Amino acid sequence: MINNPILKGFNPDPSICRVGQDYYIATSTFEWYPGVQIHHSKDLVNWRLITRPLNRPALLDMTGEPDSCGVWAPCLTYADGLFWLMYTDVKRFDGNYKDTHNYLTTCDRIDGEWSDPVYLNSSGFDPSLFHDDDGKKWLLNMVWDHRTDRTFFGGIYLQEYSVEQQSLIGPIKNIFPGSELGFTEGPHIYKRNGYYYLLTAEGGTGYTHAMTMARSKSIDGPYELDPINHFVTAKDEPDNPLQRCGHGDWVETQTGEYYAIHLCSRPISNAIKYSPMGRESAIEKVEWNERGWLRLCCGGVAPEAKVQAPDIPAHPWPEAKTFYDFDEPQLPIDFQWLRTPYPDQLFNLTDRPGYLRLIGRESIGSLYASSLVARRQQAYCFSACTKVDFEPENFQQLAGLICYYNSHKFHYLYISHDEKAGKHIGVMSCLSDLSLATEYPLQNQLITIPSEQPVYLKAEVNYEKLTFLWSLDNKQWQSIKVDLDYSLISDEAGKGEGANFTGAFVGMCCQDVSGTRKVADFDFFDYQETE
Repeated sequence: MINNPILKGFNPDPSICRVGQDYYIATSTFEWYPGVQIHHSKDLVNWRLITRPLNRPALLDMTGEPDSCGVWAPCLTYADGLFWLMYTDVKRFDGNYKDTHNYLTTCDRIDGEWSDPVYLNSSGFDPSLFHDDDGKKWLLNMVWDHRTDRTFFGGIYLQEYSVEQQSLIGPIKNIFPGSELGFTEGPHIYKRNGYYYLLTAEGGTGYTHAMTMARSKSIDGPYELDPINHFVTAKDEPDNPLQRCGHGDWVETQTGEYYAIHLCSRPISNAIKYSPMGRESAIEKVEWNERGWLRLCCGGVAPEAKVQAPDIPAHPWPEAKTFYDFDEPQLPIDFQWLRTPYPDQLFNLTDRPGYLRLIGRESIGSLYASSLVARRQQAYCFSACTKVDFEPENFQQLAGLICYYNSHKFHYLYISHDEKAGKHIGVMSCLSDLSLATEYPLQNQLITIPSEQPVYLKAEVNYEKLTFLWSLDNKQWQSIKVDLDYSLISDEAGKGEGANFTGAFVGMCCQDVSGTRKVADFDFFDYQETE
């Protein structure tokens, strides 16, 4: 059996591609760098993260972009001996306008060096590329309509792409307005038995999300809507463990079976509809009915948490690493940072071998130079521990362990220095205050610690509860006596459902807002799931 979700912890908008016996899924990364996560499987059961292709300035620079902007909804395909990756770099989120620039990059190896991008258009987001059997290639994207008397989601655009000219050619046609559910986005086209099938995401990214299908004998329509409208959705199943299901893709196995992948989320509980792990990726076994429409094998439209695996030999990967000792000169693949393609300005693993050195830069919440390196939360309950060597000289220098969703949602266990407490431990929280105002629950009870001595810091998360701890010897631990609401480190908190697109991370950070670039050295990072 396959256990859903297959890609746990902030892996939304999945696009799947099969090349022979290998399967690849690309997912959105938003403001986290490098851009686009690609996972690999040989059996649709076991997946491993293998690359993030948007890893240099020519391909992606998100400096200054707001939270939940950056890389939206990639599309990964394979044709003509190349992998083709479409992606949007969103520069603006709030208000009527969205500045959405769409690009194409290619590579002959999934983990190789991808080509400099070809700019396509900026008319909307969620670009995808369809390779027709006559050799033509077609770009699809949703169109963003900023006019105040519209719904913003103006349908699906289609235009031909010329490989020779490396540009879009010919007329643009709006081929599909969507169903009554609205918010039509995430288009993909497939061809089967003389029909072009158009798969879209609808209903927004919240609890009314859905996958909608339509078909036509001609690529530019008109498209006939699926009689049941939405063939995957949990919008009418509030008790289903997988919620907010939609935006996806489908694939045929080498043995002729079909599977659909889709984003989903796992709220903390029915009573607490918050999802710290953000939007994840799940898979469903599907089949074609006698009328030529795709249906879930389990019946109905609600996704399943356990799915029958395909008739393919099992291919497990080595167990994923969860203890990181920073002994290699490259950052472990599980970690990312924010926005900038110039990580050497934020951190390195060479100045002090065996340590991750963070260079104190701008404040938490900065959209430009934030020295924060973190990995995804992938389970409801986990612990994270690190050892930090840091000697702050004033209150403007901080470093420590952070549970981070975005610039206005985090809990931070930090080390700093002031004239009263000396070197000390404190807690900083920012909980959905759009002014970015922070709270200091230990402000009058700062914990003084000795100078010239490393400190161990730990976070223990149990569903909606967070406990911070500290130690000087990694044996005797002192808990911080503060109640910290972890549920607010989630998609739905703050601006509210549909306004936050990432997921919770846990990691290390360092700030020096005095501008002297004080460094903090982290000896290891240990992430352990405890549920």
